[in-house]
Amino acid sequence: MNRPIKKMSCCCQPCEGGLQRLEKEEVRERLRKLSGWQANGNNIVKVFQFKDYDETVSFVNSVVRIAREADHHPEIKFGYKRCEVSYSTHALGGLSENDFICAAKIEQLLA
Repeated sequence: MNRPIKKMSCCCQPCEGGLQRLEKEEVRERLRKLSGWQANGNNIVKVFQFKDYDETVSFVNSVVRIAREADHHPEIKFGYKRCEVSYSTHALGGLSENDFICAAKIEQLLA
């Protein structure tokens, strides 16, 4: 995990630009394409496991870079070997395409 992430173009849409809240069936369909992500209320969440603290922090820093590039920020909780990432589009009170775009970018980090 101690490798730099590739610069990725952002495909996220501004929340005030007509972004739509996804319906439950759309959320289920999109989750099938993301390994290990789960719906939890108005969020999608995944817990990542790592070999040590340095690897965990490297991953967190990569997630932060994705969030800055996309201007779409997850909740991140982490400890020694574990990191939980949770996305929701707060402006919509639910999930949007942006949440799934960012989750997919995180998955690319580990591919």
